[in-house]
Amino acid sequence: MRIPPGSTIGIIGGGQLGRMLAGAAAELGYKCHVLAPDADPPAADVAAHCTRADYADCDALGRFADAVDVATYEFENLPADALARLGAKLRPGVASLEIAQDRAVEKDFIERTGGRVARWARVDSDDDARAAEAALGLPLVLKGRRLGYDGKGQAWAREAGSAVAAWNAIGREPAVAEAGIAFEAEFSIILARAADGATAVWDVPLNLHAEGILRRSQLPAPALVEAQADEAIATATALAAALGHVGVLTVEFFACADGPIVNEIAPRVHNSGHWTIEGAVTSQFEQHIRAICGLPLGSTRRIAPAVTMDNLIGDDVLGWEKIAADPEAKLHLYGKGAPRPGRKMGHVTRLG
Repeated sequence: MRIPPGSTIGIIGGGQLGRMLAGAAAELGYKCHVLAPDADPPAADVAAHCTRADYADCDALGRFADAVDVATYEFENLPADALARLGAKLRPGVASLEIAQDRAVEKDFIERTGGRVARWARVDSDDDARAAEAALGLPLVLKGRRLGYDGKGQAWAREAGSAVAAWNAIGREPAVAEAGIAFEAEFSIILARAADGATAVWDVPLNLHAEGILRRSQLPAPALVEAQADEAIATATALAAALGHVGVLTVEFFACADGPIVNEIAPRVHNSGHWTIEGAVTSQFEQHIRAICGLPLGSTRRIAPAVTMDNLIGDDVLGWEKIAADPEAKLHLYGKGAPRPGRKMGHVTRLG
């Protein structure tokens, strides 16, 4: 079903991804209505309407559903059962949410769909942690099954007998244990899928992290990543099809000597795709709007021989004046107020 310009798009979540989605929607002639519990969500600055309510408030969700023509979400830590009341208006649907919200469910799904993940095991007890260490070896990383992002909710076991301590460090919540893997690089496949199954994929960025947070995405990627791109794209395409996903889907990979291994799925626009705003004919944000509204997908062609996107984390943003004075830099600030350590305050993109 095509949602024509002039219609209202609901965005569940009020952060920077919602802000950039609303900006892209406005350029195509749509209005946006943000739903978020925050007092002053950044996305509300550029939206026509904002409902401030808890994501699990079914009455508020019902009113929100009545007020919009189509709805989407900007992050995945949301109550899927409550969002299900949006029905067919929600794109992507709750299936993509439910898979991405639980690392164990996600890994099962990836393997069933033919993708490869690091060797892993569920951990729900001290005995499970010990068994995982015995079966998978060391080093081993324990990750909470739900609500983790930017390296949060993770702890490493590197010494014999330390798996239980690692599980304690993440709060003894239901977890997965993953065998440490040797990888040469990290990269992501950013894919858009339309309701009719048509797909479009951007060039593959190399992703550089520090302390679990993405610091830089750059193109072109090194030769090893480029050599593994086709296999990774095939995996991401299969995952999107199995989900019946509509919109942008991001799959993060490790480039290993024997081929790409999936790290995790994000059923949405993604930090590693911010370079597409200036670096591609169609940004990931515009493409997501096109997909959920039933418009034809745009070209993903890269328009510069090289593109670098750097996140502004915490106090990095205090250098905004210097960045703004650089004629080769494109500065994006998210309107988040005071910086905090580890908080994504903006990003800067450079072409060429």
